[in-house]
Amino acid sequence: MTGLILKLAPGERVLINGAVIENGDRRCRIAIKTPNASILRLKDAIHPDDVASPVARVCYNAQLLLSGDADPAQGRRDLLRGIEQLSRVFDDRDSRAALDGATADVIGGNVYRALRQLRSLLPREARIFAQIA
Repeated sequence: MTGLILKLAPGERVLINGAVIENGDRRCRIAIKTPNASILRLKDAIHPDDVASPVARVCYNAQLLLSGDADPAQGRRDLLRGIEQLSRVFDDRDSRAALDGATADVIGGNVYRALRQLRSLLPREARIFAQIA
């Protein structure tokens, strides 16, 4: 059985199935063997007050799935709908690859990897908004 390998920095916190786990004062590596465990690195977490853009909103939806705060079936539908909406705006090759990968990850049940793909769009979105302003 394969699983997710988490490499944690000293003092880094992670949410696993609703429990916050904080690493000690040395780097560590944790193997998560349980399939479909809800896992979220807290350094990657977006605070609800910081959801101020379309990409951040979709990332936040993924985060809610990972933290177990969203109904899995409805959350996946919302996440796929959000990715579809983003694909209407981001039409460059790299963004399309990230969105296609995120879609495949959500369909395959790997929301953590989908969130990582979606987070890569945040700097691009910031550049687009900077050009508009």
